[in-house]
Amino acid sequence: MQEVMKKAEVLIEALPYIQKFNRKIIVVKYGGSAMENEEFQKNVIKDVTLLKLVGFKPIIVHGGGKAISKWVGKVGKEAQFINGLRVTDDETMEIAEMVLNRVNKCLVRMVQEIGVKAIGISGKDTGLLKAKKKLIDGKDIGYVGEITEVDPKILFDLLDNDYLPIVAPVGMNEDFETFNINADDAACAIAKAVHADKLAFLTDIEGVYKDINDPSTFISRLTTSEADALISSGNIGGGMLPKLANCTDAVKQGVHTVHILDGRIPHCLLLEIFTNKGVGTMFMPDGEETIA
Repeated sequence: MQEVMKKAEVLIEALPYIQKFNRKIIVVKYGGSAMENEEFQKNVIKDVTLLKLVGFKPIIVHGGGKAISKWVGKVGKEAQFINGLRVTDDETMEIAEMVLNRVNKCLVRMVQEIGVKAIGISGKDTGLLKAKKKLIDGKDIGYVGEITEVDPKILFDLLDNDYLPIVAPVGMNEDFETFNINADDAACAIAKAVHADKLAFLTDIEGVYKDINDPSTFISRLTTSEADALISSGNIGGGMLPKLANCTDAVKQGVHTVHILDGRIPHCLLLEIFTNKGVGTMFMPDGEETIA
């Protein structure tokens, strides 16, 4: 009986969050190690489909970097990165699009196995993601794209017809050339374009630390001003710096809250969204005190 009562308490704790976010859009960026393990994959997909079934309107934007690197290696090439971005020649772009399409359809299958309708698209479909060549310190690193415009109509159409959209981060420029786009950037741009209430990054880390080597410095909530100060402090480096910049920019552009979560934690999305304490780091506007 005690165990049953605990389950009831969990449901009661979730109730105000379910009420608040009913029919609201949440964009979930899915990548990292959480994509490499079948059990992790199933947990993430179960979380997203449950969010849909309780009233959210989820959109998944996925990466596939590790799988792309594996297939690049199979054709005898060595993956190269500059500032965290993959150097992408013609052959690498072809491999990346092939792998991302395969990942995309695997996720569609997993969602539909649970009984939810899903449609997989890329940023090329209906001109969802328009891009231009991204230069790194003035250097051309191939078909790496920087998003110039998002046309979210296809996403609104799919959501209105009760589909769960799953987006691969590939886009085109005005000359219809194909570009590989960083999945974090794609998720952030899409969240802003659809006026998402939430944007969740599923990563390989628990969230944000003032000192990555000191677990006691974990930060569960950050306002945009606090995040800007943290970025300016110089204590944050590596791949976390652009992620923090994406998070704060999304909130400033109207996304209500942004979350960084460890996708390897079972049901991290549900724990973050439907419990008072949460399990990751949440970014919110200055002065925010309501249920987030």
